[in-house]
Amino acid sequence: MVPELISFETCPFVQRSLITLLHKNVEFDITYIDLENKPEWFLKISPFGKVPVLKVGDHVLFESAVINEYLDEIYPPSIHPPEPLEKAVNRAWIEFSSALNMDMFGWAMAKTEEDFKAKREKMTENIAKLEAKLGDGPYFNGESFALVDTAFAPFFMRLAILEERHPAGILTAAPKCRKWGEALLSLEEVQNSVVPDLSEKFIQYMVNKETYMSSLLR
Repeated sequence: MVPELISFETCPFVQRSLITLLHKNVEFDITYIDLENKPEWFLKISPFGKVPVLKVGDHVLFESAVINEYLDEIYPPSIHPPEPLEKAVNRAWIEFSSALNMDMFGWAMAKTEEDFKAKREKMTENIAKLEAKLGDGPYFNGESFALVDTAFAPFFMRLAILEERHPAGILTAAPKCRKWGEALLSLEEVQNSVVPDLSEKFIQYMVNKETYMSSLLR
């Protein structure tokens, strides 16, 4: 049974599941929707009206962390740590990655310079917490790529897009994070987990929202 992933082209949470599918060489279908104009059929199957949604036959899964756990169980070998405590630690940091993604979204979507600076400060504070947790890499758990890495890759990709257009030095004080991000972005499954024109679409989204960031990127 071929699973179908419901996606929005620039969503970082969808990208997590795409990375997992690609890493495990799973055959799947993908359907893109416009979150600004959600189709009725989507609202009927998505309890929160959010992506990603994974359709498996008549069953519907939502929330990227849940989808990834399912994919990891059903398509071996697992890329979750086998030891229960380490696995729980990874799950906790996957949750943290969601907050970090929202930190960056808040920073990118800030309307005023004051809010822009405040959101940046909050994001860098959380990056510092992540930096303190990391070891020698190249991945979160060391040598082995894991589900937790799929959770953070979208953050590093979008940060790289913003840094390319407006160098802000967000990771200057976080060399372990920078090294980890570079390792993740070099992976084929990460590179192929987004639409080819993600950078342009991501920037255009901010421009359309008339954010403070967009004024710096023009």
